[in-house]
Amino acid sequence: MQRRQGRHLPRPRPRRRPEALLGDKGYDSNAHRDELRRRRILPVISRKGSPNIKGMGKLRYVVEQTFALLHHFKRLAVRWERRTELHDAFVSLACSLICWRRLRKPKND
Repeated sequence: MQRRQGRHLPRPRPRRRPEALLGDKGYDSNAHRDELRRRRILPVISRKGSPNIKGMGKLRYVVEQTFALLHHFKRLAVRWERRTELHDAFVSLACSLICWRRLRKPKND
């Protein structure tokens, strides 16, 4: 890392808006596209009646996949705990187990 007079250079501010937004055909409207462009965000949205964008599902369904993985833990699918601290603890534990299982898998590349 570069130094200036014995100090580190200041880090640039992190970007607060995404560079692009991925959406399915339900968000296909000129109003959505124009609003995203106004905010300097690249819209990557499939058009109705056109074939799907190849490979976009790998990026777009991350949240849905995470919910599906969390629902494998029955206690999180139906919330039994009244206290939010306990529920948050179980969510953290489930996320840790999911990450550990993913990292433990051998790579086939």
